[in-house]
Amino acid sequence: MNKIVPVIFIALSLASCTGNKNGLKRIPLARIGEKTLYYNDVPYQLVKGLSGDDSITAIRNYVNQWSKRELLFQRAEKNIPSNVKTDIEKQLDENRFNLIVYQYQQQMMLEKMDTVITEKEMEDYYSGNMNSFTLTSNIVKALFIKLPAETPNLNKFRTLLRSNRQKDIQDLESLCYQFAEKYDDFNEQWVTLDRVSFELNKEITGQEDFLKRNTYYETSDSSTVYLLGISDYRLRGSISPFEFVKDDIKRIIWNDRRIGFLKDLENGIYNDAIKENGIKIY
Repeated sequence: MNKIVPVIFIALSLASCTGNKNGLKRIPLARIGEKTLYYNDVPYQLVKGLSGDDSITAIRNYVNQWSKRELLFQRAEKNIPSNVKTDIEKQLDENRFNLIVYQYQQQMMLEKMDTVITEKEMEDYYSGNMNSFTLTSNIVKALFIKLPAETPNLNKFRTLLRSNRQKDIQDLESLCYQFAEKYDDFNEQWVTLDRVSFELNKEITGQEDFLKRNTYYETSDSSTVYLLGISDYRLRGSISPFEFVKDDIKRIIWNDRRIGFLKDLENGIYNDAIKENGIKIY
């Protein structure tokens, strides 16, 4: 009959009373059939910082959980059909194979694969595949400002935002630091109009017409004024600007390079085995 060996309580007492942990490593805490749990199998983090009764309680709880899991496993192993057990063994073998190969591939990629992707590589890829980068959303370059409704001299914000002069933009930025709840140029990058619409707290319908008619837009509610200056836009269905898809291109190039590297790695190992007579095909 499966049982938990009583020596567990002796080991737990020793663990809490002595600093000689090396002598405790092979002390059995529990045994279920042919499987034994030893003191050094207990995760160190479980008892780190604990002492006395707390340490004993934590280890006892771990032993109880281990025993329940092991009993369940052994009962299941005895009672599942043999064909199911065979399938499980095949899956375990396949998973072990995949995991070992994956870890080796990752190691080789870290050691030997060129991971540097230059700006020119990305630009060349973009130039050769522009038709693959069609916009599915309307995008803009814009400056968004969110102001409390009671902000003094709102007209100055409106005037400066409509200006193209660099000095006026600097003055606007200075004012926004003083009064604005939010001032965002989206890092001067392209963003979807849907995102801007979210910031405005208002849905923009007829987006294409909106963009063609507006370089400045303002809306408000009872507590807030929202200002938007649009410096450039591209409509859905047109070719994406390089800057908007740059990160996508980088991922594509890296993935293509990864696939090529792994293929070369596999072929290289195969060719080496042939040269060294390490493979026989019957």
